[in-house]
Amino acid sequence: MENLLTVFIAIFLAEFGDKTQLTTIAFASKYGWKTAFLGAILGLMAVNFIGALLGDAIGDVLPMDLVHKGAGALFIVFGVLMLLGKL
Repeated sequence: MENLLTVFIAIFLAEFGDKTQLTTIAFASKYGWKTAFLGAILGLMAVNFIGALLGDAIGDVLPMDLVHKGAGALFIVFGVLMLLGKL
């Protein structure tokens, strides 16, 4: 249960105020909160399910320190691309 809470808090903080939340706000203003909420839940569930499956598979094959370094490098690349207006 402690691990579940850790994952919940990390994802909640990472997602708060991001593009997905702003998009959900825009959809809610057009389609109502129930439709926007259900659509957002289903979309996030699908994306996170894929991420969890890939993460589980990668964790079985690669050493964890390499996974952490790779994730860090991807965050840097995405951050630079965002700063340059490419994302």
